[in-house]
Amino acid sequence: MSGTSEEHVKHVVIVTGGAIHPSVHPIIDQADMLIGADRGADYLLQHGYTPDLALGDFDSVEPERSSYIEANSLRFIGVDAIDKNFTDTELAYKAAEEANAGRITMLGATGTRMDHTLANIHLLRQALADGIEMCLIDDHNSIHLIDRSITLAKEHYHYLSLLPLSLEVTGIQLSGFQYPLDNATLTLGQSLAVSNQWEEEQGTVSIKDGLLLVIRSHD
Repeated sequence: MSGTSEEHVKHVVIVTGGAIHPSVHPIIDQADMLIGADRGADYLLQHGYTPDLALGDFDSVEPERSSYIEANSLRFIGVDAIDKNFTDTELAYKAAEEANAGRITMLGATGTRMDHTLANIHLLRQALADGIEMCLIDDHNSIHLIDRSITLAKEHYHYLSLLPLSLEVTGIQLSGFQYPLDNATLTLGQSLAVSNQWEEEQGTVSIKDGLLLVIRSHD
């Protein structure tokens, strides 16, 4: 855990229950606030990090681990596994919003449960509506959602893919890649803009209307 601000938390890192690769630890190191959702809190503690907040129903850990998490986190919020209307990850997002996050990075938000993965991707839409910059990162991908523009560094990624989250995305401009786009339109279900490749060390994506998933990836 790094230092936190009482008035405003600029960068909140949420660690959830999916698989996490040690390559993302530098992101954890940069956090102003660490939130562990369910098994994600256990992951943080096992790797030497103290959650500022641990929350969830903790049905993914043994009861003794839940007690350990409660004793070793700065704050702990337990919820009933049955009587709740949100996933643990969405509860973590709401906690980050209440902490005045300007930026949220979610780790462990993708994995073997496709329903949870898609639900977490859809949380990007909520963050966009709330004016919070949010990204989902795993050891192969980083996922953003835009309604205007974004400039991204190539870093270690090989590909960039664009997928509409709205029925239609118009006015797409894409520069810095092998296959540029100029005032293009994508409709829901199209795979036209999947697996583009970088030509420069950074690239820019902008749109006029709609919601567009921007995914950096490598094999």
